[in-house]
Amino acid sequence: MVRVMERVRIGILGASGYTGAELLRLLAGHPAAEIRWLTADRNAGQPLGALFPHLAHQGLPSLEKLEDVDIDAVDIVFCCLPHGLTQAVVESLPDSVRVVDLSADFRLRDLDLYEATYGKPHEAPALQAEAVYGLSEHYGRAIAKARLVANPGCYTTAAELPLIPLLEAGLIEEQGIIIDAKSGITGAGRAAKEANLFGEVSEGFHAYGVATHRHGPEIEQCLSDFSKAPMRVTFTPHLVPMNRGILATIYARLSAGADLETVQARLQAAYAEAPFAKVLPLKSSPATRHVRGSNLCLLAVHPSRIEGEIIILSVLDNLVKGAAGQAIQNMNLMLGLPEASGLGQPPIFP
Repeated sequence: MVRVMERVRIGILGASGYTGAELLRLLAGHPAAEIRWLTADRNAGQPLGALFPHLAHQGLPSLEKLEDVDIDAVDIVFCCLPHGLTQAVVESLPDSVRVVDLSADFRLRDLDLYEATYGKPHEAPALQAEAVYGLSEHYGRAIAKARLVANPGCYTTAAELPLIPLLEAGLIEEQGIIIDAKSGITGAGRAAKEANLFGEVSEGFHAYGVATHRHGPEIEQCLSDFSKAPMRVTFTPHLVPMNRGILATIYARLSAGADLETVQARLQAAYAEAPFAKVLPLKSSPATRHVRGSNLCLLAVHPSRIEGEIIILSVLDNLVKGAAGQAIQNMNLMLGLPEASGLGQPPIFP
C-alpha cells in the first residue's frame, strides 16, 4: 500500500489519444504523481509536445514503444489503448504492477456476453475474472484491493450514478427504464474516421448504435448488481456537435409508495459524502457546460407529466468523470491516497 502522498510512479499506455492527454493534464496537478513513461507506437520517439502543444511545458517523457519501456519502473499503469488491444498487453504485465484500463476490454464479466457485444472471444479470461468494475462511488472497497480495475464507460457512468441508489432502495421499477443520452464527439476517440469529420457532424445531431450500443450490456450488468432482478433498459446514444460532455435524460416509473421527495432524499443521502457526484435541488437544469473540464457528475430530479413517472438529468464531462478523471479517482482508491487527489479542478465556464 502506497502511503498518503508518497510518490506514485505512473506509466501510460496509449498516451496519444484524448484520454491519454486528459490523464496527463489532470495528473499535472496531482501531488503524488510521477510520470515515468508514455507509449504511442506510431509516434514513438517524438516529444509529447509535438502531439499536444498544451502539454509541452510539463517536462514529460517522450513517447516510446511498449517494448522499450521499463515496466518495473512503475507502480501503476493506465491503459488507454483501443478496445480489443488491452487484453494481451495487460496479461503480459508483471503482477506487481497495478492497472486501470480505460478501454472496454475488462468491463463485462460474462465472457459469452463480451463475445456477443464485441464480436470476438475474450483473450484473457483469467484476468477478466479478477477485474473489478471501476464505478468509484459504488465499488470503492473492491477497487481498493484490486490489481486490475475496468474503468466504466462515459455513458454508463452518467446512467448508473443516478439509478443505482434508487434501484437499491426499491424506489423505482426495474422494468421500463429509458436512458436517452447525448455525447460530444471526443467520445468517439481521436482516430481519423469519415463519420467524425467536421462536415459530417456539424450543424445537426443524430442517434447511433440504436439498440446495439456496447454500453447497453454494461449498464445492465452494473444495475443488476444493485437491483432485485436482472435489469434490461432502453438505451439510445446520440452524437452532438460539441467537443466534450454528456447529458443523459432518464425516465423511470416510481415503485408503489415512492414519490418525488423520497427519490430526492435517497439520492442526497447516497452521495452526501461523495466528492464528485452532486445532487442539485429538485427541478434543476444541469448542463454540460456546468461540468466541463471537471470530475463532477451533476444530478437533478424532475416530475413527469405522466403520473408515477420521474425524469432524472445527469451531466458529466465524458473525458474526465467519464474517463481520465474517474481513472485517477480509482488510482487514488487503489493506492490509499485521498480519493479526490489531483481532481479538484472546478469546471471551465463559459
